[in-house]
Amino acid sequence: KTFFFYLFMAFVQNLYSKKSKTFKNLNTLIPKFSKGKIFSDKKQRNTSFSSLVNVLAQNSIQPEGGSSPCVIKVIGVGGGGGNAVNRMVGGVDGVEFWSINTDAQALSRSLAPNTCNIGAKLTRGLGAGGNPEIGRKAAEESRDLIGEAVSAGDLVFVTAGMGGGTGSGAAPVVAEVAKEMGCLTVGVVTKPFAFEGRRRMQQATDAIANLRDRVDTLIVVSNDKLLQIVPDNTPLQDAFSVADDILRQGVVGISEIIVRPGLINVDFADVRSVMADAGSALMGIGTGSGKTRAQDAAVAAISSPLLDFPIERAKGIVFNITGGHDMTLHEINSAAEVIYEAVDPNANIIFGALVDDNMENEISITVVATGFTQPGDTQLMLEANGAVDLAAFYQKSKTNKDEMGPKASGNIKDFWKKLR
Repeated sequence: KTFFFYLFMAFVQNLYSKKSKTFKNLNTLIPKFSKGKIFSDKKQRNTSFSSLVNVLAQNSIQPEGGSSPCVIKVIGVGGGGGNAVNRMVGGVDGVEFWSINTDAQALSRSLAPNTCNIGAKLTRGLGAGGNPEIGRKAAEESRDLIGEAVSAGDLVFVTAGMGGGTGSGAAPVVAEVAKEMGCLTVGVVTKPFAFEGRRRMQQATDAIANLRDRVDTLIVVSNDKLLQIVPDNTPLQDAFSVADDILRQGVVGISEIIVRPGLINVDFADVRSVMADAGSALMGIGTGSGKTRAQDAAVAAISSPLLDFPIERAKGIVFNITGGHDMTLHEINSAAEVIYEAVDPNANIIFGALVDDNMENEISITVVATGFTQPGDTQLMLEANGAVDLAAFYQKSKTNKDEMGPKASGNIKDFWKKLR
């Protein structure tokens, strides 16, 4: 049995010697077999076998290059998704970017290092013509290519602008393939402007409902709300960058939570336990400075006027607090109180803390919250087309700085009580 075991390992080494360094240390073991040294006595045989096991264990645990074993991919589907990826390329480290489209001309201008032209036979690279059914069929035709794009990913973000053809039709298929491969799949999509017409809005609504069943968590950004939060003189490119920042925050936030070890560590398994099959989600990053920096950071992290539903009674929370050596336990408690007020009493809460020497007089908080109550499932009195703007509320509470402190915390608690 030992003879055939080493013979098999020699065969495997021959297969992988040109592609990987995983079995490089076997070169010192396998020649011993050919010279008859391994079987000279029982002691040597046991030593050689133990050495071989140690080589395999060491190389299987430590990924090549020493980097994080978590593979994160961002897949932009269609024109809107491709534009979002273009704005992110070069700004996020350790993430693999892909652009998928039926329009070959759009792909030729993509900044993503990896592109995939789907439905080449069906569309001949000319696009889906605003028809989601064409986009869906194109994705089904190229299902194997999509599988190659998402393969080996641990966390896959699928981003698209809903309402058109490729994004609305292909994004659910891309998400479905990713989830079938065991990836933690997060959808980040935008709804069209009202002036784009009822038909496009209806196509977007149908596509979002279709996508929700195929992802673990889903973030929906409403383009119409850009008109409410962006100043009148803001350039078009900058306005759309605000919406894309939701995706950027998610990718950067999740990456840092997983990759950077801290005093209280949060790993990918923790994130997956909160986000897997969780429905609607929010991922935010908030930074604060000054006397109330912890509260400011917490409120900024859980506030987003672009989201289509209120951040209320979340059933899963992962939050990571990063600060300098001057960060105190009381500050962590203040930030946690703000976050806990938005959480279901039985929520699964995972907390991490990291001391960063580069953080001077600042605290940064990354929050991943899932399992919110969907619009229509609650009797909350909301604006006709808006989510709760916590930032606006909190800003009002800061008008009198002399009142900040215990009273400010009470204001936040009162606010959440009113919501409930």
